[in-house]
Amino acid sequence: MPHHPPDTAPAEAVAPLFVRHPLWEDALAIVLGTAMVALGIAFYAHAGLLTGGTVGLAFLATYLAGWPFGLVFFLLNVPFYLLAIWRMGWRFTLRTMGAVGLVALLAELTPGWIRFAELNVYYAALFGGFAMGVGLLMLFRHRASLGGVNILALYLQERFGLRAGAFQMGVDAAIVLTAVFVVPLDKVALSVLGAVALNLVLAINHRADRYMGVS
Repeated sequence: MPHHPPDTAPAEAVAPLFVRHPLWEDALAIVLGTAMVALGIAFYAHAGLLTGGTVGLAFLATYLAGWPFGLVFFLLNVPFYLLAIWRMGWRFTLRTMGAVGLVALLAELTPGWIRFAELNVYYAALFGGFAMGVGLLMLFRHRASLGGVNILALYLQERFGLRAGAFQMGVDAAIVLTAVFVVPLDKVALSVLGAVALNLVLAINHRADRYMGVS
């Protein structure tokens, strides 16, 4: 029988060690995560693209009616707070409300802080999606979300083991495809590409068996 010293034991034999995030780490992650999402939104707004979830619905309302993105995004998320309170608890809900409020605010402020002299639409689709995916990943790992489908995806993962990224990818793709009636087909195709990029970040990285931090 081979003998493994304690420090070289096979990975599958080592019990996971869960480390609790201090409150300041959670707060910093929420600020940075929402800033990344707002940057991705700025990319998409400038390029005339959209994404899935309540962010995508807010984009549609902005493109169709010219309503302020931040206000629409904030209001669309209100009904989902009830599910969050019921299934995810007050701590998660309050963090999510804070994250939604920050994204709504930063989405309005960011275009005044940065200017795009030139922005390639393919770059905007891919790296805007990646930026939003990384931002959402930070929020998820610190027990927060951006409401809407995020709440449902996290609930299904925690309750039934369904991957949040995979579920959200399907929902987001369906929302983006409805945009054929609002934006040109080439922008819809690029929006689908961006949705895949966003959810690929989540599908690969947001797995309960790979991350050992808790909030």
